[in-house]
Amino acid sequence: MSENRQLLMIVELGGYPDFTPLYRSLGYGVEVVTSGRKAISYLKSHRPAAVVAEFNYIPDFRDRTGWLESVLATLQQMPETRMVVFYQPAEQEQFNRLCQRFSHFTALPQPIDAAALEAALR
Repeated sequence: MSENRQLLMIVELGGYPDFTPLYRSLGYGVEVVTSGRKAISYLKSHRPAAVVAEFNYIPDFRDRTGWLESVLATLQQMPETRMVVFYQPAEQEQFNRLCQRFSHFTALPQPIDAAALEAALR
């Protein structure tokens, strides 16, 4: 696999294992950002092969469930980029609203199954 493939990891809350060794074993160089805003800025000048993010429901957003919607909208211009979203089953109702607007990603419930994550990124 080519070592120049980039994976953007968006970690706002964390609380799950660091999968960086898995990403690197799949041939990805890893870039980490800590907010949706930083991710969008990164995506303006980079086209990663994959993006891994977490669903972080923000009830204060009037017309969106959170920053992830803006990231997914940006990624619609990059159909070749694989997208994986981690979500908490307790937020299933809010996550379903996101899924109604966007469907071009793989959803993985927490706790994350490393084998499922690896399959989604292969």
